[in-house]
Amino acid sequence: MITDNKNVSPRGAYPHTKRVGDFIFVSGTSSRRPDNSIAGVETIDDMGTKHFDIAVQTREVLKNIENNLAKEGASLKDIVDVTSFLVNMNDFAGYNKAYAEFFDVETGPTRTTVAVHQLPHPDLLIEIKVVAFVGNSR
Repeated sequence: MITDNKNVSPRGAYPHTKRVGDFIFVSGTSSRRPDNSIAGVETIDDMGTKHFDIAVQTREVLKNIENNLAKEGASLKDIVDVTSFLVNMNDFAGYNKAYAEFFDVETGPTRTTVAVHQLPHPDLLIEIKVVAFVGNSR
């Protein structure tokens, strides 16, 4: 499932990942693609009206996180904690359904989901940060 996002760089002065011992901290990640377009956003008419898809954005965020973890020798299976930021809690059902495609309710990571006023780009509906553990004592 890993896609190449080598050209997606942080939009600020921070790394995508920080490794501390057996823990890998992944900075807040969006659905931005290498070409700086945003997955889950479609312009649907000549007036610039946009359609937003929380499920598509959620999947792309998790794929971007997967790519960042792979660069550290880890995978989604190593994630122990997830914090998700939604601009609109009305998107929770679509986000939750897409999230469940990646993680099992019994064996997946702990999760906190919060509503935020806005994210760094007006087309972003979601941002996710995670902590992964790659030690042997799980």
